[in-house]
Amino acid sequence: MKSLCIKTNNSGLRNYLLTELKNIELKNICFSENEFKIYKNIIIHYTGKNESLFLSKISAILSFLVIDELEEILLKRLITQNYFYFDSLERNKILNICFDIIADDFTDFFDKKFKALYDTFYPFLANNKSLILNGFINFRLKNYLSILDEIVTEAVNQYVIEKEYLEFISLLKLYINSQNYGCELVHIVFSSSESLLLDEHKNLILVTDDIFKVKYLSDISFSTNDYILNSLLTLLPKKIYIHLVDGYIDEFINTLQLVFENRINLCTDCPICELYKNTNKIPHTESF
Repeated sequence: MKSLCIKTNNSGLRNYLLTELKNIELKNICFSENEFKIYKNIIIHYTGKNESLFLSKISAILSFLVIDELEEILLKRLITQNYFYFDSLERNKILNICFDIIADDFTDFFDKKFKALYDTFYPFLANNKSLILNGFINFRLKNYLSILDEIVTEAVNQYVIEKEYLEFISLLKLYINSQNYGCELVHIVFSSSESLLLDEHKNLILVTDDIFKVKYLSDISFSTNDYILNSLLTLLPKKIYIHLVDGYIDEFINTLQLVFENRINLCTDCPICELYKNTNKIPHTESF
């Protein structure tokens, strides 16, 4: 016979374990709940012959318990301990990004987390008769916590990049709104493969790719169209018509909409759009 005692005073975790034990698909198992001096104990007895299967079932239940009931708490703890300099609102945003990262690759992350937990619980249960749940979680889940720490680090990186991006957008908007218009109209002929600038007379505006002449780019690179953004910030047009010749919208277009706001007009069906779709060439190539 194999007996195990799981000790915890957390009523939520205890109820989770009791529910899972009631539904366990294993014969020759019985369990009871007893309260001693310090902990409330769940005592499990197995009288069957397949002890490894019994340990596997209990290890799986405990692994699911950590993921289902404690993972959010552990993520919050890691964020608070390692990134205490963020305020509570920022820490909540980072936590939500952690959830998004996990959800984006749920199966892979779940498999990694479950394996790390299972491989920790199983050998311990094989060699010990009792497990103090809180202490075990706090001191023995190194591999599992390492996975969570990687997720938190990635979430913080994403948050910082997004924060810097929004701050840069805000600075550009402040600059634009403090300046007079430099010209009436600029056209952007935009596709997934290239972007071209035209003036109000449909003449080509030459865009420099000389980094030493660029004034307004930040350390953040939005896309290969950064130099067009710099040209627009130099020209400061009153209106910007973006001709989406193949309907393609990427981060660059979204950035332009954030920066120039109501100056932007998106177009998919006009003479410029049709001409570029049909000929894949700009009709006029004189420099601005």
